[in-house]
Amino acid sequence: MDYHIDELISEEKVNKRIAELAAQLDRDYAGKELHLIVILKGSVFFACELAKRLTIPVTMDFMAVSSYGDGMVSAGEITVKKELDEDIYDKEVLIVEDILDSGVTLYNLKILLSARAPKSLKIITLLDKKDNHEADVKADYCGFDIPNQFVVGYGLDYAQRHRNLPYVGVVVAD
Repeated sequence: MDYHIDELISEEKVNKRIAELAAQLDRDYAGKELHLIVILKGSVFFACELAKRLTIPVTMDFMAVSSYGDGMVSAGEITVKKELDEDIYDKEVLIVEDILDSGVTLYNLKILLSARAPKSLKIITLLDKKDNHEADVKADYCGFDIPNQFVVGYGLDYAQRHRNLPYVGVVVAD
C-alpha cells in the first residue's frame, strides 16, 4: 500500500500534554511511590517521557500482552507474552498504554492485574479512540481523544515502522 502520514498532534502539543499529565500524577500521588507498568512495545516512548517529568518516586516494569493471537479479531482473552518482573501486591500501580482503541486487551489486563491485589490500579493512555471502544474500560488519565483513524508515531507503528516519529500522525492511503 502506498501511503503518506499527515500530522494529527504536533510534537509540541504531545510534550506539553505529557508535562500536564505528569503534574497531575504528582498531585494525585503526592507522598506515595508510583509503580508504572509499561505495555510493550508502543507505550515505551510515552512512558519514558512521562517518567522523566514526574517528581514523585517511581518504579517501572514492563509487560507484553495480546488479545489477538494470530488473527485480526480479538479472541476476548489475553495472552501474556512478557510477564512482570516484580510483584505488584499492595503497590500504587499505573498501567501505561499508548492507545486505548477497542479496549478489549486493556479490559482483560485490568482484571488480570487486579487479582494480584495492588493498593490501587489505574490506567493512563496517551491516545483514546472513545468511539471505537468494544469493552467497558476507561482511562483514568488521557492525553488526547482522537478520531477512529489509524495513527502512528510516538511509539505507535505501522508494520513496526514510524514508532520514532516525534508526533502523532494519521496513515493516509495514496
